[in-house]
Amino acid sequence: MALRTAALLPVGLLLLFIQGILTDRGAATLPIRLSVVNDLSNMTPKSYSSSVVEGGVLLGALRRLQETQQDFKFTVQVDPDFGLLLESVNGVSGNEHEQMYWEILSESSGEYNRLNVGIGCYTPQENEHIILKFNTWSQH
Repeated sequence: MALRTAALLPVGLLLLFIQGILTDRGAATLPIRLSVVNDLSNMTPKSYSSSVVEGGVLLGALRRLQETQQDFKFTVQVDPDFGLLLESVNGVSGNEHEQMYWEILSESSGEYNRLNVGIGCYTPQENEHIILKFNTWSQH
């Protein structure tokens, strides 16, 4: 028993040391680019730089951007089935009756892909380009 305790002591100290390093430095942040596009209103696209904690979600990057850039604002709506939905960006709101919404895209090498999850679940990658695009949908 004494041998087992003696063997675990260095492991415990190592874990405390590593925890102290992570706490002092904090999690790494990754830069991302963000563009806001509203072709429906002929608005000039806006580009921003932000960052996300490594492993963090897009919502965190949007909040960080809103805290540091006076010309960027967004709101979310909580849907009981689908979670956080991007409701408005820079004062422009989606409208279910008019079939308008904020589409979230990721651009890489000129290819645009719609995100398959929302801002509360999507984990951006380093230097990723996220596009918030005001768009319409059609009823089927």
